[in-house]
Amino acid sequence: MLTVLLILIPLIAGLLTFGLKGSGPKVLGMIASLASVAVALGALFQFRTAPEGLHLTANWIPQLGSQFNVGLDGMGVMLCLLTAISFLVIFITIYTREYERANSFYGLMLLSQAGLIGVFTAYDALLFYFFWELALIPVYFLCSMWGGEKRIPVTFKFFVYTFLGSLLMLVGLIYLYTQTPGDKSFSWTAFTTLNLAAGEQSWLFWLFFVAFAIKMPIFPFHTWQPDTYEQSPTPVTMVLSGIMVKMGLFGVIRWVLPVLPQGAAMWADVAIVLSIIGIIYASCIAIMQQDLKRLIAYSSIAHIGLMCAAIFANNDQSLQGVQVQMFNHGINIIGMWIIVEIIQQRLNVKNMNDLGGIAQVAPRMAIFLVIISLANIGLPLTNGFIGEFLMFSGLFQYNGWFMAVAGLGIILAAVYTLNMIQRVMFGESNTLTAKTTDLQGGELLALSLVVILILVLGVYPKPMLDLVSSTTEVVNKVF
Repeated sequence: MLTVLLILIPLIAGLLTFGLKGSGPKVLGMIASLASVAVALGALFQFRTAPEGLHLTANWIPQLGSQFNVGLDGMGVMLCLLTAISFLVIFITIYTREYERANSFYGLMLLSQAGLIGVFTAYDALLFYFFWELALIPVYFLCSMWGGEKRIPVTFKFFVYTFLGSLLMLVGLIYLYTQTPGDKSFSWTAFTTLNLAAGEQSWLFWLFFVAFAIKMPIFPFHTWQPDTYEQSPTPVTMVLSGIMVKMGLFGVIRWVLPVLPQGAAMWADVAIVLSIIGIIYASCIAIMQQDLKRLIAYSSIAHIGLMCAAIFANNDQSLQGVQVQMFNHGINIIGMWIIVEIIQQRLNVKNMNDLGGIAQVAPRMAIFLVIISLANIGLPLTNGFIGEFLMFSGLFQYNGWFMAVAGLGIILAAVYTLNMIQRVMFGESNTLTAKTTDLQGGELLALSLVVILILVLGVYPKPMLDLVSSTTEVVNKVF
């Protein structure tokens, strides 16, 4: 029941929000996000005591052999908790902001949350595809209606990429459905028990991998991402980079590795090479950036590239590292975007050439940015360290050369991150930055929640490692 509630709360709240006026949308959004966090925490506790109670199966489209089959394993619980916390932090941050057509803005945000939760809980392939689209469509409208000056061509590019990926995945799902014996089924269990030839798995792998690689994104399927992140309203960018990119990583772990183990093993080296190219390429581009939003966008490509490479290293340490890092990266990158949103709201600039010396007038903002930035590059005793350590350890076990080249991303990340901190927060202030006000109210609360998670999970990551261990065991049984 808790699994269904995780979907229903934002879904119903989102639909109701379209009919509200005044402060109603933001109030309902806040209530729904608080309720979602409470239910996600309940699911976490139930998973530790009675995980079988988190699975529910009901008739949905019996003519097609598709059921409303939802459930939570360790990875699913973690990602649902990430989604709930992220939307709560986002709504706290923007609570004092005013948006045109606020009812539509908050309604679409909540519908996107419902779609994301559905993706992370679906154990039926057709249901998974339904929620995949439900998560993406509201984001398209959010970008096109509340984005920047170039939002129309940018969102069109975003739509083309995501539509192409969805189409490829649908073709793969239909083919797998036709291969299920007896009464055809879209269930995860039916797909994972298929006895497909290596040749079939080889081409099917690319149908799914391209769809998920676009969503992550990794090189060379990444070109939609920097422009979309730059032109989207910052709360939507938080959803895209903090949560939605995890759909691709989740899809590989949940659907590609167990269903197409031979295909994944056959093309693992290619996937890792593409991921590592993305790490180095995106990091070098980030070093050259002057725009804050584009810098963080490219840094996200580099981080996701490492996670994708670690998935295909196919060992316990790399898979555990990826799952832990999916949560930690989401928290850290949303913290970075909150700082960017605050600076943009205060000063209406994103170019680092126009910034500097903010720490002199906003010391709390500077402290939060430093902590979050250092967590983002994996400093020990922050939440970003343990995941990166496990991923590099897993890559080293797979291929030392791959690990060595990917490790250059750590050095490059330190370069562009420390340079960004220096140029934004320190140095001499100017007539613009001298008028900056420090963190207030909801901004301080949201960033405090982020930093608490960074420090607690950095010092004591064991509960999260224990949480994802069950998913790692399931994957390794077949991969």
